[in-house]
Amino acid sequence: MPLSRRVVAEFFGTFWLVLAGCGCAVISATSPGTGIGLLGVALAFGLAVMTMAYAIGHISGCHLNPAVSVGLWVGKRFPASELIPYIAAQVIGAVVGAGVLYLIASGKPGFDIASGLAANGYGEHSPGGYSLLSGLVAECLLTFMFAMIILGATDSRAPEGFAPIAIGLGLTIIILVGGPVTNLSVNPARSTGPAVFVGGWALRQLWLFWLAPIVGAALAGWTYPRLANSDSRPS
Repeated sequence: MPLSRRVVAEFFGTFWLVLAGCGCAVISATSPGTGIGLLGVALAFGLAVMTMAYAIGHISGCHLNPAVSVGLWVGKRFPASELIPYIAAQVIGAVVGAGVLYLIASGKPGFDIASGLAANGYGEHSPGGYSLLSGLVAECLLTFMFAMIILGATDSRAPEGFAPIAIGLGLTIIILVGGPVTNLSVNPARSTGPAVFVGGWALRQLWLFWLAPIVGAALAGWTYPRLANSDSRPS
Protein backbone atom coordinates (compact mmCIF):
# COMPACT_ATOMS: atom_id res chain seq x y z
CA MET A 1 0.00 0.00 0.00
CA PRO A 2 1.51 3.39 -0.97
CA LEU A 3 2.59 5.59 1.94
CA SER A 4 0.29 8.37 0.71
CA ARG A 5 -2.79 6.20 1.19
CA ARG A 6 -1.63 4.96 4.56
CA VAL A 7 -1.12 8.44 5.98
CA VAL A 8 -4.53 9.52 4.71
CA ALA A 9 -6.00 6.51 6.52
CA GLU A 10 -4.16 7.56 9.68
CA PHE A 11 -5.57 11.06 9.32
CA PHE A 12 -9.16 9.82 9.11
CA GLY A 13 -8.67 7.29 11.87
CA THR A 14 -7.25 9.81 14.32
CA PHE A 15 -9.90 12.33 13.31
CA TRP A 16 -12.57 9.80 14.27
CA LEU A 17 -10.85 8.89 17.53
CA VAL A 18 -10.82 12.52 18.70
CA LEU A 19 -14.27 13.41 17.39
CA ALA A 20 -15.92 10.31 18.86
CA GLY A 21 -13.97 9.95 22.09
CA CYS A 22 -13.55 13.58 23.06
CA GLY A 23 -16.99 14.30 21.63
CA CYS A 24 -18.59 11.92 24.09
CA ALA A 25 -16.55 13.46 26.92
CA VAL A 26 -17.60 17.00 26.00
CA ILE A 27 -21.17 16.53 24.78
CA SER A 28 -22.53 13.35 26.35
CA ALA A 29 -20.69 12.68 29.60
CA THR A 30 -22.65 15.07 31.79
CA SER A 31 -25.77 15.78 29.74
CA PRO A 32 -28.73 16.16 32.14
CA GLY A 33 -30.71 12.95 32.30
CA THR A 34 -28.63 11.20 29.65
CA GLY A 35 -25.04 11.59 30.89
CA ILE A 36 -22.90 8.57 30.05
CA GLY A 37 -20.22 9.26 32.67
CA LEU A 38 -16.67 7.91 32.74
CA LEU A 39 -17.71 4.41 31.69
CA GLY A 40 -19.46 5.75 28.61
CA VAL A 41 -16.49 7.92 27.65
CA ALA A 42 -14.08 5.01 28.11
CA LEU A 43 -16.26 2.82 25.91
CA ALA A 44 -16.45 5.58 23.30
CA PHE A 45 -12.67 5.74 22.98
CA GLY A 46 -12.39 1.96 22.93
CA LEU A 47 -15.09 1.58 20.31
CA ALA A 48 -13.58 4.35 18.18
CA VAL A 49 -10.27 2.51 18.09
CA MET A 50 -11.92 -0.86 17.50
CA THR A 51 -14.08 0.37 14.62
CA MET A 52 -11.14 2.07 12.94
CA ALA A 53 -8.95 -0.99 13.43
CA TYR A 54 -11.45 -2.99 11.39
CA ALA A 55 -11.92 -0.15 8.89
CA ILE A 56 -8.32 0.84 8.18
CA GLY A 57 -6.14 -1.72 9.93
CA HIS A 58 -5.51 -3.45 6.61
CA ILE A 59 -4.53 -0.12 5.05
CA SER A 60 -2.24 1.61 7.55
CA GLY A 61 -2.07 -0.67 10.57
CA CYS A 62 -4.35 1.79 12.41
CA HIS A 63 -1.79 3.34 14.76
CA LEU A 64 -3.78 6.58 15.38
CA ASN A 65 -1.16 7.49 17.95
CA PRO A 66 2.45 8.76 17.72
CA ALA A 67 3.39 6.74 20.80
CA VAL A 68 2.11 3.54 19.20
CA SER A 69 4.08 4.28 16.04
CA VAL A 70 7.23 4.81 18.12
CA GLY A 71 6.58 1.63 20.11
CA LEU A 72 6.13 -0.39 16.93
CA TRP A 73 9.35 1.10 15.55
CA VAL A 74 11.29 0.18 18.69
CA GLY A 75 9.79 -3.31 18.46
CA LYS A 76 10.98 -3.57 14.85
CA ARG A 77 7.44 -3.64 13.49
CA PHE A 78 7.58 -0.27 11.73
CA PRO A 79 10.27 1.53 9.66
CA ALA A 80 11.87 4.69 11.01
CA SER A 81 11.54 6.33 7.59
CA GLU A 82 7.74 6.42 7.96
CA LEU A 83 7.54 7.75 11.51
CA ILE A 84 7.37 11.45 10.63
CA PRO A 85 4.67 11.08 7.93
CA TYR A 86 2.56 8.91 10.22
CA ILE A 87 2.92 11.22 13.22
CA ALA A 88 2.17 14.30 11.11
CA ALA A 89 -1.01 12.71 9.73
CA GLN A 90 -2.11 11.66 13.23
CA VAL A 91 -1.58 15.12 14.71
CA ILE A 92 -3.35 16.87 11.82
CA GLY A 93 -6.26 14.44 12.07
CA ALA A 94 -6.53 15.08 15.81
CA VAL A 95 -6.48 18.87 15.36
CA VAL A 96 -9.16 18.73 12.66
CA GLY A 97 -11.25 16.39 14.82
CA ALA A 98 -10.97 18.75 17.78
CA GLY A 99 -11.86 21.67 15.52
CA VAL A 100 -15.04 19.99 14.33
CA LEU A 101 -15.90 19.10 17.93
CA TYR A 102 -15.37 22.72 18.98
CA LEU A 103 -17.65 23.88 16.15
CA ILE A 104 -20.40 21.52 17.31
CA ALA A 105 -20.00 22.03 21.06
CA SER A 106 -19.84 25.82 20.83
CA GLY A 107 -23.34 25.84 19.35
CA LYS A 108 -24.80 25.33 22.82
CA PRO A 109 -25.50 28.51 24.80
CA GLY A 110 -23.11 28.88 27.70
CA PHE A 111 -20.36 26.72 26.21
CA ASP A 112 -16.98 27.72 27.61
CA ILE A 113 -13.75 26.60 25.91
CA ALA A 114 -11.95 27.13 29.22
CA SER A 115 -13.73 24.03 30.51
CA GLY A 116 -11.18 22.10 28.50
CA LEU A 117 -12.71 20.46 25.40
CA ALA A 118 -11.60 17.16 27.02
CA ALA A 119 -8.01 18.42 27.13
CA ASN A 120 -5.57 16.48 29.29
CA GLY A 121 -4.14 18.05 32.42
CA TYR A 122 -2.58 17.57 35.83
CA GLY A 123 -2.66 19.50 39.09
CA GLU A 124 -5.51 21.98 39.09
CA HIS A 125 -6.47 20.81 35.61
CA SER A 126 -6.69 17.13 36.57
CA PRO A 127 -10.33 15.96 36.78
CA GLY A 128 -9.59 14.46 40.20
CA GLY A 129 -6.95 16.96 41.33
CA TYR A 130 -4.03 14.56 40.83
CA SER A 131 -0.42 15.81 40.85
CA LEU A 132 2.15 16.05 38.08
CA LEU A 133 3.86 12.91 39.40
CA SER A 134 0.60 10.98 39.41
CA GLY A 135 -0.07 12.08 35.84
CA LEU A 136 3.42 11.16 34.72
CA VAL A 137 3.24 7.67 36.23
CA ALA A 138 -0.29 7.03 34.95
CA GLU A 139 0.42 8.16 31.39
CA CYS A 140 3.71 6.28 31.14
CA LEU A 141 2.61 3.02 32.74
CA LEU A 142 -0.80 2.84 31.08
CA THR A 143 0.70 3.58 27.67
CA PHE A 144 3.21 0.80 28.33
CA MET A 145 0.35 -1.63 29.00
CA PHE A 146 -1.63 -0.37 26.00
CA ALA A 147 1.35 -0.87 23.69
CA MET A 148 1.98 -4.34 25.16
CA ILE A 149 -1.63 -5.24 24.35
CA ILE A 150 -1.19 -3.97 20.79
CA LEU A 151 2.08 -5.82 20.27
CA GLY A 152 0.68 -9.03 21.70
CA ALA A 153 -2.68 -8.90 19.95
CA THR A 154 -1.02 -8.32 16.56
CA ASP A 155 1.63 -11.01 17.05
CA SER A 156 1.48 -13.56 14.24
CA ARG A 157 0.87 -16.26 16.86
CA ALA A 158 -2.18 -14.54 18.36
CA PRO A 159 -5.72 -15.62 17.38
CA GLU A 160 -6.57 -14.03 14.05
CA GLY A 161 -9.27 -11.39 13.73
CA PHE A 162 -9.51 -10.51 17.42
CA ALA A 163 -6.81 -7.85 17.69
CA PRO A 164 -9.19 -4.87 17.27
CA ILE A 165 -11.41 -6.18 20.07
CA ALA A 166 -8.50 -6.70 22.46
CA ILE A 167 -7.05 -3.27 21.64
CA GLY A 168 -10.39 -1.48 21.95
CA LEU A 169 -11.18 -3.13 25.28
CA GLY A 170 -7.64 -2.45 26.47
CA LEU A 171 -8.08 1.25 25.81
CA THR A 172 -11.44 1.19 27.59
CA ILE A 173 -9.88 -0.33 30.72
CA ILE A 174 -6.95 2.07 30.92
CA ILE A 175 -9.23 5.10 30.52
CA LEU A 176 -11.36 3.78 33.38
CA VAL A 177 -8.17 3.65 35.47
CA GLY A 178 -6.56 6.91 34.40
CA GLY A 179 -9.45 9.10 33.32
CA PRO A 180 -9.82 10.80 36.72
CA VAL A 181 -6.06 11.43 36.83
CA THR A 182 -5.44 13.33 33.60
CA ASN A 183 -8.50 12.76 31.37
CA LEU A 184 -6.17 9.99 30.23
CA SER A 185 -4.33 10.47 26.96
CA VAL A 186 -1.80 7.69 26.21
CA ASN A 187 -1.79 9.43 22.82
CA PRO A 188 0.14 12.64 22.04
CA ALA A 189 -2.03 13.39 19.00
CA ARG A 190 -5.26 13.06 20.98
CA SER A 191 -3.80 15.48 23.54
CA THR A 192 -2.60 17.97 20.95
CA GLY A 193 -5.94 18.36 19.15
CA PRO A 194 -7.95 19.80 22.06
CA ALA A 195 -4.91 21.69 23.46
CA VAL A 196 -4.60 23.70 20.25
CA PHE A 197 -8.07 25.15 20.78
CA VAL A 198 -8.00 25.44 24.56
CA GLY A 199 -4.56 27.12 24.50
CA GLY A 200 -3.06 28.52 27.70
CA TRP A 201 -2.72 25.88 30.39
CA ALA A 202 -3.43 23.01 27.99
CA LEU A 203 -0.50 23.94 25.76
CA ARG A 204 1.78 24.53 28.76
CA GLN A 205 1.04 21.06 30.09
CA LEU A 206 1.13 19.32 26.70
CA TRP A 207 4.78 18.30 27.10
CA LEU A 208 3.77 15.62 29.63
CA PHE A 209 1.32 14.06 27.20
CA TRP A 210 4.03 13.69 24.59
CA LEU A 211 6.88 12.60 26.84
CA ALA A 212 5.17 10.03 29.07
CA PRO A 213 3.25 8.09 26.36
CA ILE A 214 6.27 7.93 24.06
CA VAL A 215 8.52 6.67 26.85
CA GLY A 216 5.90 4.10 27.90
CA ALA A 217 5.36 2.83 24.36
CA ALA A 218 9.09 2.69 23.62
CA LEU A 219 9.62 0.59 26.75
CA ALA A 220 6.88 -1.76 25.58
CA GLY A 221 8.49 -1.97 22.13
CA TRP A 222 11.72 -3.05 23.82
CA THR A 223 10.07 -5.40 26.32
CA TYR A 224 7.59 -7.36 24.21
CA PRO A 225 10.04 -9.03 21.78
CA ARG A 226 12.12 -10.17 24.74
CA LEU A 227 9.08 -11.45 26.58
CA ALA A 228 7.82 -13.23 23.48
CA ASN A 229 11.33 -14.48 22.65
CA SER A 230 10.96 -13.55 19.01
CA ASP A 231 10.84 -10.71 16.51
CA SER A 232 7.19 -11.58 15.82
CA ARG A 233 5.63 -9.81 12.88
CA PRO A 234 2.07 -8.50 12.83
CA SER A 235 -0.59 -11.11 12.04
